[in-house]
Amino acid sequence: MQQIKTILVIRLSSIGDIVLTTPLLRSIKTTWPSARIDYCTKASYVSLLEANPRISTIYTIEAPPAGGYDLVVDLQNNLRSQTIVRSLHKQHLVRYRKTNWKKWLLVQCKINIYGTYRSVVDRYRDSLKEVALSGDSLACELYPTSSERTFASTFFDCGKKTLALCFGAKHFTKRYPPRSFAALLILLLREMQLQVLLLGGKEDAPQASEIIAALPDLLRPMVLNLAGSCSLMQTAAILERSDAVLCNDTGLMHIASAFGKKLFVLFGSSSSAFGFLPYHVPYDLFQVEGLPCRPCSHIGRDHCPKGHFRCMNDLSVDIIAEHILDHFKCAR
Repeated sequence: MQQIKTILVIRLSSIGDIVLTTPLLRSIKTTWPSARIDYCTKASYVSLLEANPRISTIYTIEAPPAGGYDLVVDLQNNLRSQTIVRSLHKQHLVRYRKTNWKKWLLVQCKINIYGTYRSVVDRYRDSLKEVALSGDSLACELYPTSSERTFASTFFDCGKKTLALCFGAKHFTKRYPPRSFAALLILLLREMQLQVLLLGGKEDAPQASEIIAALPDLLRPMVLNLAGSCSLMQTAAILERSDAVLCNDTGLMHIASAFGKKLFVLFGSSSSAFGFLPYHVPYDLFQVEGLPCRPCSHIGRDHCPKGHFRCMNDLSVDIIAEHILDHFKCAR
């Protein structure tokens, strides 16, 4: 694969998975610095990539790429991406092998044969193992625009440290309960003068309202609810300015990791074995060890199959608060 001048990378969804492709783009550009790199994704995720200096053209499912490429890297590897690939002329094709059978064994039989932890980033890179792409110690990459950064700047009080709270997730079993988040914020805000920003999409707004409603009146002015009020990259710009981030296992966790923020990560039904821990950034992981029903899914569920939801309910508010307070005290 020496004469590579045109490259197409395909990853159609979702937020975290796409952010986790950015170190691979960096490696590809390092290996073939003069090559043109195009990218194909869903239209709703274009904003994550359109300012990336390594990408020439972004295509979508609605307006797919055409013509020929020297190299096509299919990181989605499903029926839809395969349809796109078949329509192209390509000299070389590599596909990401998802090893779904390993996920099945871990979820259904609780047999973990993943071995030593490897990030999905490194597994993406394995798709191009015949090229021997070089890795590095850098994190993921995102590039908010100047207007997005200006928008973000209006929410910051220069006199206070800021904790961004990414409280949502697509699936119920990945969401720490709103009342638990509220109890955690009460411990933090009674101990330290912090500014807390609630971040999420419109679909997360009901949980944000629950968190706010469970706070004492005196503490509510210290928490600003921005759920549903910001675009994806405006949210990224806010995370870029924040001092630390408390989050569920969600796409915003990976967005925050692109800015090297200290992350406090809550895993419920998730398992680190799947490879989706924050990449090359400092983080504290909170999870219930030894729970025999974890993981109950590799993507999350809309309810707890056992009915007790211990994977989230048993996470200690006091321990999480202690870690966050220690971080801010050391950062003074």
